[in-house]
Amino acid sequence: MCGIAGTYRWPDGKVVTDRLTDTLAHRGPDGAGRYSHPVGDGEVQLGHRRLAIIDLSETGAQPMVSGGLALTYNGELYNAPELRAELAAAGVRFRGTSDTEVLLEAWRRWGTDCLPRLRGMFAFGIFDERTGELVLARDQLGIKPLFLLRRGEGLVFASELKALAAATGGSLQVDNAALVASLLYYWVPDSRCAFREAEKLPPGSWLRCRPDGRVERGRYWHLKDVAAEGRERARSGEQPDLAAIVEESTRRHLLSDVPVATFLSGGLDSSYLTALAARDQPGISAYTIGFRAEDAKFEAMPDDLRYARQVAERFGVDLHEIEIAPNVLDLLPQMTYHLDEPIGDPAAINTFLICEAAREAGVKVMLSGMGADELFAGYRKHLANLLALRYQRVPRPLRRGLSAAVDRLPVATARRGYRSVRFAKRFLSFADLPEETAFRRSYTMYDQDELLALVNPDLAGTVDDVLTEHADIYQDNELDDFVNRMCLSDARMFLPGLNLAYTDRSSMAASTEVRVPYVDVEVVKAAFAVPGDRKIVGRQGKAVLKEAATSILPREIVYRPKGLFSAPLRAWMSRDLAPLVREVVNDGVLVNSGILRRDALARMVAEDAAGQRDFSKHLWHVLTLEYWYRDATSGSGQSQAA
Repeated sequence: MCGIAGTYRWPDGKVVTDRLTDTLAHRGPDGAGRYSHPVGDGEVQLGHRRLAIIDLSETGAQPMVSGGLALTYNGELYNAPELRAELAAAGVRFRGTSDTEVLLEAWRRWGTDCLPRLRGMFAFGIFDERTGELVLARDQLGIKPLFLLRRGEGLVFASELKALAAATGGSLQVDNAALVASLLYYWVPDSRCAFREAEKLPPGSWLRCRPDGRVERGRYWHLKDVAAEGRERARSGEQPDLAAIVEESTRRHLLSDVPVATFLSGGLDSSYLTALAARDQPGISAYTIGFRAEDAKFEAMPDDLRYARQVAERFGVDLHEIEIAPNVLDLLPQMTYHLDEPIGDPAAINTFLICEAAREAGVKVMLSGMGADELFAGYRKHLANLLALRYQRVPRPLRRGLSAAVDRLPVATARRGYRSVRFAKRFLSFADLPEETAFRRSYTMYDQDELLALVNPDLAGTVDDVLTEHADIYQDNELDDFVNRMCLSDARMFLPGLNLAYTDRSSMAASTEVRVPYVDVEVVKAAFAVPGDRKIVGRQGKAVLKEAATSILPREIVYRPKGLFSAPLRAWMSRDLAPLVREVVNDGVLVNSGILRRDALARMVAEDAAGQRDFSKHLWHVLTLEYWYRDATSGSGQSQAA
C-alpha cells in the first residue's frame, strides 16, 4: 500500500511530481522514489511513496523499472503467487518477491488483458519507454483511489485529491454539482469530483495517454455484467458455497511480510473475519472501540464491546480496546483535510483513531468487514424498503393517521435520544414513494424539496442533475430481484463513494493499510448469485452470510442485533459542537457566499434543539462541508488544517 503520483507532458513535471509525492508522504513513510523519461516534446515523471508490506527489501522499491517498463503502483495482489508461478513457467526470471514485480511482468506479457486476471486492490501508472505510452488503471470495485487532471495534451495523477490541489497552486475551482451531491448523500459519488477539472478514474477501467496527444479509455470489468451473470447462475439452481469463498478470501488477504490485525466491532462481519483470521494466524491482534459512557447512554448505543470481548476470548485473539472520547473540535478540521472531499460520515474518525492506535503498536495492515452490508443486504434501509412494499398495501387513511401521530413524537429530550422514534420518522419519510425514489430517500439526507430549500436557487438545475444521476444508475440493470437491485446500486455508488473512500483516506492518514476481504471479486460474484429472498429472510438481513458464519461463530454473535460503526453524534452536537454550529449558521463561509440559505439552516438547528427532528447527521455534515469549503477556496489549494 502506497501513494502514487506522476505527470505526463506537463509543464515543470519534475517539480510538480516531487510536490505531489511529498503531499502523499503519510501514505508511504518507508521510502520514496521518482522516475523520469522523455516523451515527444516533453517527459513523463512517476513518483512513489512506499509503505513496505511485501518484500521489504530494495527489490520491492518503486517506481520499479525493468526492460523498458516503469511502474508506480498502490495496492496488493492476493493472487500474486499464482500469477508468479504462471509467469515463471513461461520463462520470466524474478529478482525479488514483491507483487509489484509480478504486476510489471504480467503487464509485459498480457498488457490490458492482465487486468481482469488481477485479484486484489490496486491503482497504478505504467509507462512503456518504447511506445511512449502511459496507462493508468484502477481495480474492479474502486477500493483504491486514483485522481487525475488533464490540461491540453498534459496529464497529472495522484492517489489523493489534495496532492493535485497542492500541485496546481490552488487554481482548481470547486464543482458545485459535487457540493450538491455531497449535501444529498453526505459524500461525493465516485462519478463526481469535488474540483471541476479533476476526475476519478472509474473502477474497473483504464486510461492510455499517447505521445501524439490522443487519449484512449477502456473498461475491463462491469459490476452490472457480474450481477446479470449471477442472476443466471441463481436461475440455473447453482448456489455458491459462501462459507468456503469467504474463508478463502480471508486467507488470501492475510498475505503479508508484516503483522496483520483486524477491526473487531463485535458485529457479524468483523467477528466472522476475525474468527477466520485467528484460525489461520493464532493469537492475531484485533482493535475495537468504545465511547464515553455518557455519550453511549445518551445515544442508546448497543454494548458492542461485550461481543468483541466474547469473540476475542473464544478465538484467542489479542484484543486492544480504544475508548473514543475525542476532542471533536480539533479532529473535525483534521479529518476534513485527510478525507480530501466533503464526507460527513463520523465513522471516518473511528477508522482513523483505530488505525492510529494500531500503527503506534507497530501494525501496518488491518482487515475490515467493509462491504458485507452492501453485498448481502445488511443495512436497515434494505429491510425497510422491503417492508415499505407491504406498508403501501395498508389503506391510505390509516397510513395518513399513523404518519400524523409519529410526526408529533419527539426524537430526543434533554437527557436522551429515542432511536425507535427516529427510525419510525425515517421510514415514513419514504415508505409511500416509488421504488427508486424510496431507496434514494431511505439513505440520503434530504428529499428534493428540502434540498432545494437549503441551497441557492441558482443550483436548482444541479439538484435535478444529481437526482437524475441516481435514478439512471439505479435503473441501469437487468435484474428482476428487488433486493439485488438495491445491492447492485449500493455496490456501484454507496460502497466506492463513501465506505471505501473514507476507509482508504482515513487509514492511510495513519500510514496503515486496510484490506477488505468481502470486497473481493470472487465474493462479489458469489453475492450476486444469491437470490434476494436468501439475503433477507423474514426480518433478518444478511441471512445467507449469517448461515455461512454459523460454521465458526456462536449463534449469539451471528444473530445479535445489528450494531453501528458510527459515533454518538447527537451527544456531540448538543454538547461539544453546539457553539460551532451556531457560528457556521450565522456567519459561515457557505452562508455568506450564498451557497446555503441561513434561514433553512437555522430552522434545522431549532427543530433539532427542540427534539422534534433529528438533524444531528445533517448538521455534522454542514460542519464538514464548511471546513472543506474554507480550505478549498483559500487560494492555496488544500492546506493542512490547523
